[in-house]
Amino acid sequence: MTTTSAGIDRDPPAASAVPSINTLTSQDLRASFAAGWQDLKAAPKYGLAFASVYVAGGWALYLFLAVTGQIWWALPITLGFPLLGPFAAVGLYEVSRRLEQGETLTWGGVMGVILDQRHRQLPTMAWVVLVFFLFWNFLAHMLFALFMGLEAMVNVSSSLGYLMTINGVSMLAVGSLVGGILSFVLFSITVLSLPLLLHKELDFVTGMIVSFQAVQANLGLMLGWGMTVATLLFVGMLPGFLGLFLVLPLLGHASWHLYRRALSHPVPGV
Repeated sequence: MTTTSAGIDRDPPAASAVPSINTLTSQDLRASFAAGWQDLKAAPKYGLAFASVYVAGGWALYLFLAVTGQIWWALPITLGFPLLGPFAAVGLYEVSRRLEQGETLTWGGVMGVILDQRHRQLPTMAWVVLVFFLFWNFLAHMLFALFMGLEAMVNVSSSLGYLMTINGVSMLAVGSLVGGILSFVLFSITVLSLPLLLHKELDFVTGMIVSFQAVQANLGLMLGWGMTVATLLFVGMLPGFLGLFLVLPLLGHASWHLYRRALSHPVPGV
């Protein structure tokens, strides 16, 4: 039993049944992108608003690094920043869900659903994503120390030439491998769990397991999807994060439609 802000007791919502996993084809990926583009055109102001939060966060992060004289951290953070992309798209999932169901789109309605997530499982998933991001930055720092700790890098804040040394290239190679593994694990447990937890009443562990199993069941296609998402996010970050005003809303809406195609819910009318 829970108590609302108005003091009214109510039972918590009933748990949803665990969805079944579908087999995806390349047509599903194309259709998801097409549907995502239609959602972006139907409600562009929501995409711009949610993307602006992500862009502002990127600017603030780089400003902090510049002011503190740690701009050399820009490279690992740039590589790790897209890890936060799936969680940044949660608001876009709700916009796509409402468009799909023919519900009225209002700022109060969308933000109300998002704020209501504090009583559900998405905040826990936010911590999972954040821990991955911080762990990646810790590993990047450790790899930097292991490979470059004995180098005289007086130009580290003004030139990337030190990366062209043997140790620098080795650090980039190992870092890319480690980062790729972490990215794949995080992608596998979040790509479907975030929209699933927004849509249904399931615990976050079940959501991660279902997402991971769906990725394994459609490994080739989901790897292709993940690489496409990572590439578009990275390209969108290059011109001062400005490309994310288009890329992030498109990927957020498309991810919702991929989720709807990847999982089937045993509930009439869904």
